[in-house]
Amino acid sequence: MIRPIRTLLIANRGEIAVRIMRTARTMGIKTIAVYSEADARALHAETADEAYPVGPAPARESYLRIPAILDAARRSGADAIHPGYGFLSENADFAQACADAGILFVGPPAAAIRAMGSKSAAKSLMARAGVPLVPGYHGADQDPALLAEEAGRIGYPVLIKASAGGGGKGMKVVRAAEDFAAALASAQREAQSAFGDDRVLIEKYLTQPRHIEIQVFADRFGNAVALHERDCSIQRRHQKVVEEAPAPGMSPARRAAMARAAVDAAKAVDYVGAGTVEFISEGDDFFFMEMNTRLQVEHPVTEAITGQDLVEWQIRVARGEPLPLAQADIPLSGHAIEVRLYAEDPERDFLPQTGRLDHLVLPDAIPGVRVDSGVRAGDSVSIHYDPMIAKIIAAGADRAEALGRLAAALAATEVVGLPTNRSFLQAIIAAPAFAAAELDTGFIERHRDLLLPPPAPVEARTLALAALHVLLDEARLSAKDADPADPFSPWGLAPGWRLNRSAFVDLTFAAGAERIAVRAHFVPGGFRLDLPGGAIDVEGTITADGTLAARLDGVRLRARVVRSGQRLSVFAAGTERSLDHVDPRQASIEATGTAGRLVAPMPGTIIRVAVEPGDAVEKGDALVVVEAMKMEHTVAAPRAGTVKSVRFAVGDLVEEGAELLALEEETT
Repeated sequence: MIRPIRTLLIANRGEIAVRIMRTARTMGIKTIAVYSEADARALHAETADEAYPVGPAPARESYLRIPAILDAARRSGADAIHPGYGFLSENADFAQACADAGILFVGPPAAAIRAMGSKSAAKSLMARAGVPLVPGYHGADQDPALLAEEAGRIGYPVLIKASAGGGGKGMKVVRAAEDFAAALASAQREAQSAFGDDRVLIEKYLTQPRHIEIQVFADRFGNAVALHERDCSIQRRHQKVVEEAPAPGMSPARRAAMARAAVDAAKAVDYVGAGTVEFISEGDDFFFMEMNTRLQVEHPVTEAITGQDLVEWQIRVARGEPLPLAQADIPLSGHAIEVRLYAEDPERDFLPQTGRLDHLVLPDAIPGVRVDSGVRAGDSVSIHYDPMIAKIIAAGADRAEALGRLAAALAATEVVGLPTNRSFLQAIIAAPAFAAAELDTGFIERHRDLLLPPPAPVEARTLALAALHVLLDEARLSAKDADPADPFSPWGLAPGWRLNRSAFVDLTFAAGAERIAVRAHFVPGGFRLDLPGGAIDVEGTITADGTLAARLDGVRLRARVVRSGQRLSVFAAGTERSLDHVDPRQASIEATGTAGRLVAPMPGTIIRVAVEPGDAVEKGDALVVVEAMKMEHTVAAPRAGTVKSVRFAVGDLVEEGAELLALEEETT
């Protein structure tokens, strides 16, 4: 029987909620959003036809509260609930609660979620179904001594993984037996925090593997298909950064073999709906890792190569329709690549960043490029949720065309207000090894020097554009203050004229610890800038949309310079560079370095304090563990010494840069 869905509640937030609404509306379905106190003015809440509050900012008190979600569904009259991905999307109790309440759950049945929700149980099930597995321990006994023994039996390096979840949470690589106990404790804490379940499994850690996953779909009539594969090997912190479909270098025979294994995995649990079977591959071998019983972040690349809307498939299957296509009818055309634009600092080990998006421009007019985002300029990236700003997807007739369009899309992306991985993503797709499709999960570490080079000297073009922007902006402000009754008054003009001497103004910029002086001479139509590398003639205008139309020594170009406080972000020719404008009319910039201080690397919650005042510590000892965005960050001793004071306790919230503890002064 086909059940109608007239009203769909989306039990998620951000870009996935907005993306689901887009499809639901094309199907004539009313959309209902839920939001936490932190998301009261979020894009997904304002985009929906209706939106209902479900609790405070922390996800466990809002988006993870099953009674609150069901109450919103009841109040809104929703026929169905789509869980998106993350939060409750793989929660069997939630799927069952929806069924008990008579609400369609747009996802697999609770039994299938339970079967695949435990990685250990899923591996046992896959072994019985004949799906190849990585050597490992997936047992129920979680005694630390037994786990350490199993790790030794498997052979180092090993991978500790949270049994109840994914996304890199609760995942640790251990390369030596002496490191196992600490890594196990950390993985269990992360798993408990992220999934409410601290059970783990142990697997052999392959040294140069590829991460390849198969998109599967099944209906209520016993039909199951594979919609081809995605390569998700480019990862940091065991989380995907770049995904593409189809996987480069995949032979038809191997594609067919992996697809058969994925469909067998889905059928083994009587699966219904969208799912992703993840494999790890090395050489000619591939092994089952896990099955995600939900739609994935990277589903747009599959949509691009198949021409199908996977959310529409989900809704049709949920209301009782058969799969739209049989296996033989699923197309594979072209190539697609997706990157995840994160608020994070690659130069600080990819620490997530929080703050306000003062300026945000995402590409919107490049052929073959799609952007999924749940934020706008002026929104904030919160400590409570994932720091992803947008997914940028580029499709083309082949990999080279998709790659070229993705490069153009990243070049057109502008973010000001907090650090992002934009330049890092540009470096990845520009790397010769990436162009050659030499992909594996160690790609970033292996090419770290290329992808994360030390800061380069400020280019003359960047200095010239920054100086031109400051000069034009100050001229605009001077003109704005002119007497409107006398527009021709010389006191309302700012030509830089001086009696008996050349007119100039001195500007100072800062790039890190470096101070750069620029002298701007007023000349007819523009300025002559004395830069460290020589003089350059510049002229230009700032257009209504903030674009700087400039001419540098006769070369025309368009750029954008965005001011945020004293910080100037210069976007030109696909590059980005930030400088501080040191204005002598304001207070001087004081150095605020944190060398030698034991500070919070980012806003978060104290989850472990390993020392007390008076304790002696050695260099590298773990002192405090801060959790932010479900990831742990350890503050270690910079030197040997004695703990003088501890300023926070377990459970305390701290801001970035807050001094956590102090060591006694060094003695000579």
